Amino acid sequence: MSSLFGQLETDVEIKASADKFHDVFSCRPHHISNVTPEKIQGVDLHEGEWGQPGTIVCWNYMHDGVAEVAKEVIEAIDDENYSTTFRVIEGHLLEKYRDFHIIVQATPKDGGSMIHWTLKYEKISEDVPDANGILQLAIDVTKDLDSHLTQQA
Repeated sequence: MSSLFGQLETDVEIKASADKFHDVFSCRPHHISNVTPEKIQGVDLHEGEWGQPGTIVCWNYMHDGVAEVAKEVIEAIDDENYSTTFRVIEGHLLEKYRDFHIIVQATPKDGGSMIHWTLKYEKISEDVPDANGILQLAIDVTKDLDSHLTQQA
């Protein structure tokens, strides 16, 4: 079968609670740029309202040392399972990928939570590399956000 379809996953253990972490990604992603400005320069509400599926959010971020932009629709927010699904609808990633989904899920565990990131994408050609840079960005932002949330506690 074609190798154009890719999926990357990773787990990051954090000290912050799953509900606090989920609340930021689902309802307050614009706070992320305050927490980690060198990685995420801004998150702007483009259409809809914070915390609602169907909302369109524009991210300004650094990817492998380059400033990029992604416009994403929040496809799903699952408050029971602390999961938020984003689909990229415009921006730099769509120069390399036909389709790009980002799923972030927080699972409560003793002394904090486990953050599970899933990137699902379809490359526009076989020359396009896997999205390891975006996965690393997700890991770094998770750790920065954890430090911020645990300092607030």
